Amino acid sequence: MAPASLHAQQDAISSTQAQDETVEVADPYRDDPQVTPIPEGAVGGMGDINLYPRRIIVDRRQRIATVGLYNRVPAVGEYEISVRDLVMTEEGGLVALDDPRAAPTLERLDAASHMLRWSPRRVRLLGNEAQTVRIMARPAADLPDGEYRSHFTVISVPDTDEGLSIEDAAGGAAGNNGIGVVIRPRFAISIPVIVRIGETTLDVGMEPATVIASDDGLTLRITLTRSGTRSAYGDLIVTAPGISEPVALARGIGIYPEIDSRTVELSVGPTWESALRAPGTVLTATFVDDDVNPGETLASQEIVVP
Repeated sequence: MAPASLHAQQDAISSTQAQDETVEVADPYRDDPQVTPIPEGAVGGMGDINLYPRRIIVDRRQRIATVGLYNRVPAVGEYEISVRDLVMTEEGGLVALDDPRAAPTLERLDAASHMLRWSPRRVRLLGNEAQTVRIMARPAADLPDGEYRSHFTVISVPDTDEGLSIEDAAGGAAGNNGIGVVIRPRFAISIPVIVRIGETTLDVGMEPATVIASDDGLTLRITLTRSGTRSAYGDLIVTAPGISEPVALARGIGIYPEIDSRTVELSVGPTWESALRAPGTVLTATFVDDDVNPGETLASQEIVVP
């Protein structure tokens, strides 16, 4: 399997230039706006919006959750809110269901979109303003035990009012004779919404790691394996004897139920890289849970530098 992720990435987060989508009718409801600093733990992408928390997990007893939206720039922003289904590829990426890369794992996806309700579905935020969106799960009474997942998605709405008429665009105002094309990117950011029904299971392992030494530094290629009925989510930490802090670290590594393994590449920090190149140096890689039992070791192995 090809390596899927690099350095401290939040794999559950997708920030892309969104394609045109059909968005449901705007809901004018909104909570009282607040001017607030960026909330701790918020995640952001290429656009101007932050979401918090990083993940939403609900079950039959706790069916309602909230997601915070934060406009981190001074300008006013308008955003469409939707829930869409994404599938994790064997390389660890998240793609839409109609993407060809989804084919190998699509059949194993248990989507949650059909049971999710949320409000509002469109918001307008002043600069540095935050707002809460409520999301609720309505699982059927006979839904089999397991984990179901969709992705809460916020897409920025570009400002189309630039004061140009057709005549202006044709060159009347600017004195040009041609017609130009304006491309307005629509940035999106997503976080997973996970619905867990009944008892779920998880077993995580780690295949023997590969050490790659090159002129660019020391890199560790580590493959995490997963089995059971729920996803794995945690931090991959590499330590070395005599060094009090991690020499390599990747936070927020997720392995969703539609895949059985995920390969991660970690670069050893430049502070220690030269010292740890010595053959026989023993490193310890640990995958630490950040989900059901935060802080619990899910898998660990020693890595000997060749």
